[in-house]
Amino acid sequence: MNSFCVYGLSTGIIKEGDDLVSIILEKCVSAYIGELQDRDIIVIAESALATAEGAVVDLSTVAPSTEAIKFAEQYSIDPRIAEVTIRESDTIVGGIPGFLLCMKNGTLLPNAGIDGSNAPPGKVVLLPKDADTSAENIRIEVLRRTKKNIGVIIADSRTHAMRLGCSGVAIGCSGIPGVIDERGRVDLFGRTLEVTERAVGDCIASACELVMGECDECTPVALVRGFEFEITEEKGVKGIDASECLFMGAALHADPSLFNRENKTR
Repeated sequence: MNSFCVYGLSTGIIKEGDDLVSIILEKCVSAYIGELQDRDIIVIAESALATAEGAVVDLSTVAPSTEAIKFAEQYSIDPRIAEVTIRESDTIVGGIPGFLLCMKNGTLLPNAGIDGSNAPPGKVVLLPKDADTSAENIRIEVLRRTKKNIGVIIADSRTHAMRLGCSGVAIGCSGIPGVIDERGRVDLFGRTLEVTERAVGDCIASACELVMGECDECTPVALVRGFEFEITEEKGVKGIDASECLFMGAALHADPSLFNRENKTR
């Protein structure tokens, strides 16, 4: 049985330009764990990563467009939030009061993943520009400094169709497979599995959400120890096209143009 431990690591407030690797190794790991081991997994909240990378927008600098004002009135959103959402989205699909539903990098997200919580007053945090590359860079730097071969996951909290509340998902990973293919294995009764693929990255991210929290815990990093996996040089989290998704496929069948609507008219 694959049993493991999850440790929440408090970092203090992350600021733009902070060296996350130094903070994690010197302030967190040494204080809470002692030292890293091979096949440890470091899980980092996307908001902390994005903040350190400077993906923060001061809303006082945002001038809403006519389109943003229209969306703001339609869905009861701050026009500046609507404007930043338009800029960050590939497509605006629709919305509900308080949120625009967007396609971004092949994923359906509220407000394009823009986060106002755990952001300084008057500012919002965007999603990291390239979470997979950031995870890989962090893993390589940790290896350089410690000689320990680890996995790195960038985690976000997301809602799911027809479910109340949020759980963790991996939006970037390196050193550890985001998905493990179980097809070809057999179940308890000898039937061959035909479609099962385990979202290992998401499962680990959700476990870490329990110790990282969503409020004022100031614990945007977790360390997973004892999870059995093979180190891989591949990076990235696998996604699927909307047409292949059980939930989105039905909506797409009803309206084939749903995910092709342009979000920028200017």
